[in-house]
Amino acid sequence: MTTDPTVPVIHWTDGDLELSARWRSEAGAAPPRRVVLADDRMTADAAYRQASEGVALLWRGDFQNARQLMQAMARRIDRKKHKSPASPLDAFNAHRQAQAQRARTLGMVLIPLDADYSIPLRRAPDVKQACAEVYGEGDAGGASSVVSLRELQGLVGAHEWRKKGIEIAALGARIHPYYGVFSPVRGEYIELVARAPLPSRSLAFDIGTGTGVLAAVLAKRGVERIVATDADARALACARENVARLDLTEQVQVCEADLFPPGRAPLVVCNPPWLPARPSSPIERAVYDPDSRMLRGFLDGLAAHLEPGGEGWLILSDFAEHLGLRSREALQAMIDAAGLKVIGRDDIRPVHPKAADPSDPLYRARAAEVTSLWRLGAK
Repeated sequence: MTTDPTVPVIHWTDGDLELSARWRSEAGAAPPRRVVLADDRMTADAAYRQASEGVALLWRGDFQNARQLMQAMARRIDRKKHKSPASPLDAFNAHRQAQAQRARTLGMVLIPLDADYSIPLRRAPDVKQACAEVYGEGDAGGASSVVSLRELQGLVGAHEWRKKGIEIAALGARIHPYYGVFSPVRGEYIELVARAPLPSRSLAFDIGTGTGVLAAVLAKRGVERIVATDADARALACARENVARLDLTEQVQVCEADLFPPGRAPLVVCNPPWLPARPSSPIERAVYDPDSRMLRGFLDGLAAHLEPGGEGWLILSDFAEHLGLRSREALQAMIDAAGLKVIGRDDIRPVHPKAADPSDPLYRARAAEVTSLWRLGAK
């Protein structure tokens, strides 16, 4: 076990032995206080009951049986009936609460990892590369750890996305997202950037670049130089790799910055998180923007970073408006208070499956959603 006091540790007993290991949680969850050993003899009902009470189950049986157990627990959660919400905002709050509770309960099934990220269980898959991409290289002589099976599945899924990539029509190529970096699976916002009239092809800033997809689209459109910024180390590494894969390093410079790089540009692009609510984990920061911090920061700093006659492109869904989280009037007031004017706007409807799924708890808001590219200029 690690002796570093900054590293979280999980404790449990096995007979008369007091044991511990490093606790891993990319979601920032604290180590469970109550941990019991579990194996193939545990029923789904018993597992669901204990997990609902906050008791974590450290698995000692067959790995595939642990997967099946968690799936059975998920079915029990999903069978619960929920009250009909009175408003879209009530629906959103109830949905987030239910999702958080679901994540907590399913997160109680725990899997041991050896120091090299091998899983010491029967029929366990090889997850070494997926873990190394997120946790760093394993050390055969180091300490073992424990992770929730749900997080481990997320790591493996992200590894597959990173390996095969996502086809981007505007690029005629693939973008390879990292774990924890917003994946460009919703193509409508990319299409908006691919078709908007360019005010200049000399220089552009891409604020909060993530995977680097918008910077790459601008480069493919002939913008000679793009400075792409992000404050997240994982996003910066992801963007740099994608830029290199696409052979765009001569055009695109990826640099660390909280919003803007120094200087001014004739085009500044930003696709901030769309929902002004608090993320429940670091991974949700690409979707949730507490108090519209990034949106306000972009708008408030835009005029000072635009060349005369330049344009700022704000790519923003109105999903928050349909949920009652932010009004159109509030957005327009932010634009006005920042000394900006609206030059034009291009809208597009979403095509993702949830927008056409009446069983989705947020269907009404999703079906009405429009994503817009706001072309902004200094007053």
